[in-house]
Amino acid sequence: MDAFTAGLLQRIKTTEFGLTRARETGDEFLVEVEQAELDDLHRLAAEHGVEVSAA
Repeated sequence: MDAFTAGLLQRIKTTEFGLTRARETGDEFLVEVEQAELDDLHRLAAEHGVEVSAA
């Protein structure tokens, strides 16, 4: 796995964690921010052929 792929997957994992925490704390603004970031990261992964596991 190259550095780009590893970094992208780590950013996705971190953002998913942040999204979960935002939902748990009821911070609706942060939920929107984290979800938008996650959507962008998934789009970037798809554009570069990086498979993101559902786990």
